[in-house]
Amino acid sequence: MRPIVGIISNHYLINDQYPAHANGKMNTDAVAEVAGAMPLSFPGDPDAVTIEELLEVFDGFLLTGGRPNIHPEEYGEEETEAHGTFDRGRDRVALPLIRACVDRGQPVLGICRGFQELAVAMGSTLHPEIRDLPGRMNHRMPPDGTIEEKFALRHEVRFTSGGPFARLMGAETVMTNTLHGQGVKQAGPRVKVDGWAPDDTPEAIWIEGAPGFAMAVQWHPEWNAGDDPVSRPLFEAFGAACRDWRAGRTAPLRAVG
Repeated sequence: MRPIVGIISNHYLINDQYPAHANGKMNTDAVAEVAGAMPLSFPGDPDAVTIEELLEVFDGFLLTGGRPNIHPEEYGEEETEAHGTFDRGRDRVALPLIRACVDRGQPVLGICRGFQELAVAMGSTLHPEIRDLPGRMNHRMPPDGTIEEKFALRHEVRFTSGGPFARLMGAETVMTNTLHGQGVKQAGPRVKVDGWAPDDTPEAIWIEGAPGFAMAVQWHPEWNAGDDPVSRPLFEAFGAACRDWRAGRTAPLRAVG
C-alpha cells in the first residue's frame, strides 16, 4: 500500500458565503503522481482534528501555500496592515504539528506558506512584505496572465555548495517560480537556510538535527511537478521518506539525494 500523505487545507468561502476547506488539485497530483503516495486532505481546524490523530493516520505531511498569512503573534510581533489576512485555525494546527513531526522524524514538506510555517514553528520571524524592503524584488504572483504565466519560472535560486538541496537537485543553481509576499527575517536556531533568490531572500530551508525529512521551499514545486527538473526530485525524496516512515524507519536528512 502507498504511504498516506496528509495535505493541510485552507479555509475558503464558496460564493463568498459557504465555508469550505480546500486545497489545489496540483498538490494532490504532485503527491500521487510524483511522490507515489495517496493524498488525503485534512482541515486546518483545531476543532475538527487533533495533532495526535493526524500523526497516527498519516505517514507524512504536505503543508501547502495559501493566501492568509501566519499571525505575527506566533513569532512575537504585533499585527499590522502589511501582514495581510490570517487563518488562525491553520496556525493552531500546522505549527504544533510541525514541531511534533520534527521531534518524531515524521516527514514534512513545506511549500510557500508551509515554508513560513516550518520556519516559524522552529523559532524564526518573518518580514510582512518582502517587496517593501530596500533592494528586494517583487516575489508576488503576477496580477495578470494565464495560470501558466503566473507559475512561470521567474528567478534563480542558489543553493549551498554540497548542501542538502544541491545534492538533491544535482545542481547549485536552479530556476523557480515565485508567488509569495512574506519571507524569513531571522531564522530560528535550527532553521538552516540552504537556498537564496538573487536578492538574498531565503528560498529553501531544512531543520538541523531533525531525525527525518524536514524541508521546505518558498516557491511552488507542485506546479508541473512531474516534468520540472527541480520539482520532481523534491517530491520523489519526500515520497521515499514517507515510504520509509510507513515501513517503520526514518530517513535521515543526510541521506537525502
